[in-house]
Amino acid sequence: MKTVFDWLTVAIFGVLALVYLQRSVGVRPAHDALWKYLPPALACMIANSIGNEGAVLPATALMFVTLLYVWFVIRPLDRAP
Repeated sequence: MKTVFDWLTVAIFGVLALVYLQRSVGVRPAHDALWKYLPPALACMIANSIGNEGAVLPATALMFVTLLYVWFVIRPLDRAP
């Protein structure tokens, strides 16, 4: 873990994994499906890779889009009824 992209993408992935694990032990919201976690996980991998290659702006934009995806699609603060 040498670059800022390593730290940021691992942090995003860690939060994503934490949301999944927290939901897996309790009642899951109706909109929650396992396949919805794959796009942000892959986006973290791609953002880290291109960020480490020197493409700072595209990597930053991809991380921002990943956070928006997590917020609007996975909705980490939603509670199951």
